[in-house]
Amino acid sequence: MEEKTKMVLGKKNYMFIITGCLVVILGFILMSGGGSEDPNVFQEDELFSFRRITLAPFMVMVGYGVVLYGIMKKQQ
Repeated sequence: MEEKTKMVLGKKNYMFIITGCLVVILGFILMSGGGSEDPNVFQEDELFSFRRITLAPFMVMVGYGVVLYGIMKKQQ
């Protein structure tokens, strides 16, 4: 007798989770950098740019939201 094992989450759920993880990773990549070759030079414009202060954290939070949605979404 062969029993078919049922997955806990459906294919759409896993696609949401993978997409959310990719958005989170992209947000952390956008947040990185801003270093300087010379330790005596402080580049305020590069460190405190819109990309690092606003866009990247927003993308990370959106990515976590998509992952949470993928986990909580009901199978059909």
